Amino acid sequence: MRLLLVGGSGRVGSMVIPYLKTKHSIRILDIEPPADSTLDFIEGSVTNPKTVQQALEGMDTFIYMVMKNPTSEISSVATFEDIVANHQVSIMGVHLFLHAANEVGIKRGIYTSTFTVHERMRNHFPSEDEVPLKNPSVYGLTKGLGEKICQYFCHEHQMAITALRITGPSTRSQWLERRTLPKSGPVHIWWTDEEDLANAYLAALSSNHPGFEVFFIAGDEEQKEINLSKSSLLLGESLSLIINCEQSNCLFSSMSKTTI
Repeated sequence: MRLLLVGGSGRVGSMVIPYLKTKHSIRILDIEPPADSTLDFIEGSVTNPKTVQQALEGMDTFIYMVMKNPTSEISSVATFEDIVANHQVSIMGVHLFLHAANEVGIKRGIYTSTFTVHERMRNHFPSEDEVPLKNPSVYGLTKGLGEKICQYFCHEHQMAITALRITGPSTRSQWLERRTLPKSGPVHIWWTDEEDLANAYLAALSSNHPGFEVFFIAGDEEQKEINLSKSSLLLGESLSLIINCEQSNCLFSSMSKTTI
């Protein structure tokens, strides 16, 4: 498929592009160029309708990855700049982008959400539908409102959008180091390996579900705090989210056997 990565030059995009480009033709829309200079790149902001329309030309689907000015996970403290930046890309930008996508007939895509839509000091996440969107931060608030905008487009315009609530995206070397760290502090992050994250995106791109669906994507492989049964069933049992990978050179390759 011809895939538009919105905000694809950022940290998450840079991690997953090497995996995604083996399966899809990629274009990047971002204010900064991607590290991979071979990719089709359009420079601009999601707040500019003309740039968004240009980026969507000829595309089949999209992954929305834009974020800016992340704030505290446990506090409502923010500057005016934080408020403006988060509202621009997680509310206005999402609305403008989905409006433009719908206008050109693109009905299916992925929204990159975050565990920070939830209260991060929780120690149990029983299901995607049960845990309330209740984070005090500007970042968590606006990402949750972005999910609501996705739901609106699914209801009003019959779009089908998969929201992935990701946490702790890490390169392979970071994941191997971080996954053994003891739990400490009010917020414990279940770090997610880059390949697991890429496999989640690839599986979601193969989805045929109607409407709006949301999935936890986290490296809590033993499900000590996070119920990953929905992700396991629909995104594939090969994810190391639900298996215990002990070897530093392990590869998570069986995802291709399962699609949504």
